[in-house]
Amino acid sequence: MSDDVEATIRKYALQNAVFYKGKANPKAVVGKILGECPELRSKAAEITPLINQIVEDVNRLGLDAQTIALQEMDASMLVREKKERRNDLPDLKDVELGRVVMRIAPGPSGPLHIGHTRVSILNDEYVKRYEGKLVLRYEDTNPERLDPEAYDTIPEDFDWLGIEFDETYIQSDRFEIYYDYAKQLIEMGAAYVCTCDGDHWRELKEHKQACPCRDLPVETQMERFDKFMAGDYADGEAVVVIKTDIAHPNPAIRDFVALRLVRATHPRTGTKYIAYPMMNFSTAVDDHLMKMTHVIRGKDHLNNTFRQEYVFDYFGWKKPIYYHYGLINIPDTVLKTSTIKKAIQAGEYSGWDDVRTGTVRALKRRGIRPEAIRKYWVESGIKSVDIEFSWQTLYVMNRDIIDTDSNRYFYVQDPVKYDITGIDSIKGEAPRHPDHPERGSRKYSLDGNKTVYLAHSDSDMFEQEKRIRLKDLCNLNYGQPAVYDGNDISVLKNGVHAVQWVADGGVGAKLLMPDGSVLEGYVEPEILKETNDMVQLERVGFARLEKNSKDGVTLVFAHR
Repeated sequence: MSDDVEATIRKYALQNAVFYKGKANPKAVVGKILGECPELRSKAAEITPLINQIVEDVNRLGLDAQTIALQEMDASMLVREKKERRNDLPDLKDVELGRVVMRIAPGPSGPLHIGHTRVSILNDEYVKRYEGKLVLRYEDTNPERLDPEAYDTIPEDFDWLGIEFDETYIQSDRFEIYYDYAKQLIEMGAAYVCTCDGDHWRELKEHKQACPCRDLPVETQMERFDKFMAGDYADGEAVVVIKTDIAHPNPAIRDFVALRLVRATHPRTGTKYIAYPMMNFSTAVDDHLMKMTHVIRGKDHLNNTFRQEYVFDYFGWKKPIYYHYGLINIPDTVLKTSTIKKAIQAGEYSGWDDVRTGTVRALKRRGIRPEAIRKYWVESGIKSVDIEFSWQTLYVMNRDIIDTDSNRYFYVQDPVKYDITGIDSIKGEAPRHPDHPERGSRKYSLDGNKTVYLAHSDSDMFEQEKRIRLKDLCNLNYGQPAVYDGNDISVLKNGVHAVQWVADGGVGAKLLMPDGSVLEGYVEPEILKETNDMVQLERVGFARLEKNSKDGVTLVFAHR
């Protein structure tokens, strides 16, 4: 069999191994060869044993060696062909092009995190599909849980996510509106002012019993409401309550608070107001006045939807169509705003973009693209089933986006120095990107002082195995100094490992990891010419360039 045929078989065997975690399937390779090389079909019986032997040889290599060997034979074969897959969101009910109105309603207690992006992107996707209107509504009716900076940081997060709004409202500007509707509800007998002890009121509800305040005449309720608004009650002494069904089978639906008294300083309105609307009441009023046609949110809001529908029914308003997607558990990160804020104040976190958190700012800092986040949530859809968030799936989607723009560089962690003897000069080159030869290559020339640095883990392996290959340069035999051993890449077939390296003159580099640890090493000086923010550190992973200077490089790890 000719050398060309053997080379072709080896390429496809390597490709199959790289795509399937280091283990090529001989049957799959046979099928690929006969499909791509129809002239060999008549020789199937002859070449099958050869394919089996080559696959066996390839499978003895490690995945890293397989990848390097395939890259050096035909780098284009490292790119896996993707089958087009449609993951469109289902259509909404009762839509009319150009008339859909939806909203995103964050509470300004801090910047957005990955969990917030789900509802935001789903609403944005539907509004764009139906050429509708998207409303941003700040729900800032709890003065004790607000961050003044969030009014600025949240729009920045939305802008980075690619979400644009047609209208913006802030609920703290609308208190007089809520007061008016609360008064109307009292006048129609649909709400009451309760002065009972809060615990006692809740206990009565648990037993499907009304408190004494509930059935007082409207005239008495209005007198109480006037006193309530005048501040004649202390905080917690009185609340305005909306009547529902006191015997409702779901205790959470039985009568709910619409207004409460809070004497606290609001970051926007100061001490102007003491009567603060509760979320279910203000949301119902605003969803009507802002003409919401569809509302998408998590099924943890199901009880809120039932409560809000009472307000719609009392006023005879047309209700939006509600969709409730399943809950999601997001592991391995910190999302709680109060926890992050305390850690920042204590100096434990560097800020809202600390990579240990799941904030949008932290993801941006790591090099996660908004397109990847959008794709993840669109594919997750609006089904009611609960799901577990997969960081690995997000990383795969992000890799598909950033790979083509990420040039390759060598980085060695905890570097160990090796001088090389046995040759006067060593030259080599590696592509900046295997799929983009037009970007040129990184050229290496070791003359005179032939010194390289290996990662500490690779140095340990070198000492144990006595032979390695410096990727894209040469082979070495172990020693101090190491001994040049030619440039024959076929040593990879014999199990010799190829490792990245950095020549003397490398740039000091710090690599910030998602757990907050900082790895230190050297990166090749070619990186100083880089103009993109994302790079791939070979055999390490993708990282975002945060600082790129001859005085030192700082990178933030994204993922492998």
